[in-house]
Amino acid sequence: MSESIQEYLEAIYAFNEVKKTASNRELSKRLRVAPPSVTQMLQKLARDNIILYLPYKGVILTGKGTAMAQKVVRKHRLIETFLHDELDLPKEALHEEACKLEHSVSEEVSSAICRKINNPQVCSDDGNPIPPCINLTDCPNCPTSKDNNRLVTKLSKLTPGEKGKLIYMESLNTNFKINDIITVTRADFFDGPIEVTSNNMKEVIERELAEKIYIELEQDTSTKTHPHGPHHQT
Repeated sequence: MSESIQEYLEAIYAFNEVKKTASNRELSKRLRVAPPSVTQMLQKLARDNIILYLPYKGVILTGKGTAMAQKVVRKHRLIETFLHDELDLPKEALHEEACKLEHSVSEEVSSAICRKINNPQVCSDDGNPIPPCINLTDCPNCPTSKDNNRLVTKLSKLTPGEKGKLIYMESLNTNFKINDIITVTRADFFDGPIEVTSNNMKEVIERELAEKIYIELEQDTSTKTHPHGPHHQT
């Protein structure tokens, strides 16, 4: 990912994590970028199935986009927490300094920071949650491996048409099992149950349970459907 794409993903993630869509105007203001440039970038991200446009509302990250954004946001918030807790930098300096560092810090360094500050759950700057640790093998809280190219996120973040392999579950209260290929067929955004299929079985999974199921997305194979399910397509 280019630094520019990382900045956009970070900004959209910040809106989505509080259950808000991100409009062109809000992104233009937040990123200090001219509106036409924002539109051009969002069109590119939409073509790459990283975001979805919601008419008259704004954009949200797809599961693929969320998986990409989490990598960047996690680094940023770990760096902010490290700078504050270990180096005693004042809060007003944290965001700017973390922005400078996040693009060059490797996964290994990010992992070392996480261990050094005892796997914090929230950021010292603003108290926002630090995205889950999903790219390590040496941490008991991490469900996946060190392969940085894998795109992993919670089932609750996937949008209709996206699919991937179930690789980790915090809860066993489902008929599916590890390594099953899960396809999302219907889902509202941010809240509500998620309808999925796997092995010719259909299941409706409550959002709270979907938050405890981790999916490794199939890259570049997602098919786009209407956000409320394929039966709405024209």
